[in-house]
Amino acid sequence: MAKSLLKLNTRAVSKLLSCLGERARDVIERRFGIGKVFSRETLEAIGQSYKITRERVRQIEEHSLKKMKAAPAFKEVQNLLGELKDLVEKRGGVVPEKIFLNEADSFSKAGAGQKNYIHFLLVLGSDFEKLKEDEEFHSRWTTNRDKAEEIHRALKNLHQKIDPANVYSEDDLIVHFADCARTHLKLKEEPPAEILKLWLRLSRLLGKNAIGEWGFVSSSQIKPRGVKDLAYLVMKQHGSPMHFTEVAKAITKNLSRPAHAQTVHNELIKDNRFVLVGRGLYALAGWGYKPGLVRDIIKDVLKENGALGKEEVIKKVLKERYVKENTILINLNNRALFQKNPNGTYLAI
Repeated sequence: MAKSLLKLNTRAVSKLLSCLGERARDVIERRFGIGKVFSRETLEAIGQSYKITRERVRQIEEHSLKKMKAAPAFKEVQNLLGELKDLVEKRGGVVPEKIFLNEADSFSKAGAGQKNYIHFLLVLGSDFEKLKEDEEFHSRWTTNRDKAEEIHRALKNLHQKIDPANVYSEDDLIVHFADCARTHLKLKEEPPAEILKLWLRLSRLLGKNAIGEWGFVSSSQIKPRGVKDLAYLVMKQHGSPMHFTEVAKAITKNLSRPAHAQTVHNELIKDNRFVLVGRGLYALAGWGYKPGLVRDIIKDVLKENGALGKEEVIKKVLKERYVKENTILINLNNRALFQKNPNGTYLAI
């Protein structure tokens, strides 16, 4: 977002507010968190302070906005509104309200307050329309209602197209969404990836997890519901077996969620998404690891491959379990479970 807009808006808006009476100006400042006020207040809160109904406060707000639009000082903010319109249209003509307003704050050294002015200008400007949050979409602002509806249809199509049980890389989801956009958007050129990414953020049904994967927010892989889901994410990101103490540290460090090692261990034991592959060492079942004791793994290896020599058995078992070779040999020499052939190979009994 252009810095020039943010530097100018407070001065221009202050002049515009001066056309209002004392109470009307106070209502506007408190409703939008501008001027001498830094946080937005509800109609109810303002009404209580003036001992009037919330409906009366809403009427004062509506009348004040109309009065400012008709005031000579309104010309002072025309350039600001033009720049703001340009910013929205450069972002595809439809922007998620929260993300767009937070972008405004990113240019403020104070770290807060600028987005309140941007929100005020969006409400004040006749080129902007707010589309309220519903079951499928977050609150958003648009400069083109028809285009917004096309984007909604493209996102609805995407919601139906992708598998609720799967997660997708951002690049893969963009490919799916681009296909939907080509069907529903009447554009000469396909929107760039950055615009498609922003439009994805309009959806309330889709989200991105801490390791950059996209999917439905109803999935525990996107919105973890507990320690076991957080453990799944950090192990998936790590890509290889981890000790439960390492998992706990990774949850705290990478996901900024406090996790105790013993709690993590208890959850990993109970969840079949995780396989114990060594002393305190866990892997994801999805990586091909099988549950069971070392002797069970040896038995599966021999049943799958037939008679094998000692070294070959050790090699294959170590792909499934992080244990000492001697542990494998002790189990392999169990004559009740395994038969040693004259040629030195072993078979499961």
